[in-house]
Amino acid sequence: MSQSAAADPAHDEHSSFIKTPQQLLVVLFLSFAVPISGILLLVHLVLGSHAVDPAALEPNVVAARIQPVGSVEVIDANAPKVVKSGDEVIKAVCGACHTTGAANAPKIGDKAGWAPRLKLGLDGLLKTSIAGKGAMPARGGVPDLSDLEIARAIVVMANQSGASFKEPAEPKAAPANDPKAAPANDPKAAPANDAKKAAPAAKK
Repeated sequence: MSQSAAADPAHDEHSSFIKTPQQLLVVLFLSFAVPISGILLLVHLVLGSHAVDPAALEPNVVAARIQPVGSVEVIDANAPKVVKSGDEVIKAVCGACHTTGAANAPKIGDKAGWAPRLKLGLDGLLKTSIAGKGAMPARGGVPDLSDLEIARAIVVMANQSGASFKEPAEPKAAPANDPKAAPANDPKAAPANDAKKAAPAAKK
C-alpha cells in the first residue's frame, strides 16, 4: 500500500494536462488557429508593405531606371562637336534621377519640389549643376557636357515644373571676314608636317 501510494505522485507528474474533452477541443483549435493566423499575418505584411506607384511603371521611367550605369562611346576627336538638345541631355544623363526621384532629386513636373530651386534662376541652377551638389556629381557625371547643353536640359526640366525660362541660344560662329580668324591661305595655318605646301605659300 505504501509503495503504491508513493508511486501515485510520480505517476501524476507524467500525466497529460488535458483532463477534460473541453480542454482537448481548445488545444486542437489553437493548434490550427495559431499557425493559420501567423501565415495570414505574414502574407498581409509581405503584400501590404509594397505599394507600387503607377507612375514608376511607365515605360520611359522603367527604361531610365534600368539603364546601364556606364557606357562606352567612341568619339572622333577631329569631328566637330554636335551640341545636344535639352531633351537629349535629359534622356542620356539627367533622366536617371530626375524622372524617378532617385537620390532625392526633384522629379520633373513636381512643382513643389522644384519651387525652392527655381528661385535661384537659370544662372543659379546652372552654377549648381556645373559644380555638383549632394548626390549629383559635377556636370551630371559627364565632363564633356558643355554649359549650353546643361542649361538647355535645365530649361526643359524647369519649364515642365513651373518655370518659364528661355532656352539659351547657341553661340554664333565667327564670320568669315573676321580679322581675328586666320585666313584660309595663311601659311601659318598649314600643318607643321606639311612642308611642301607651307613653303610655296610662304614665298607668295
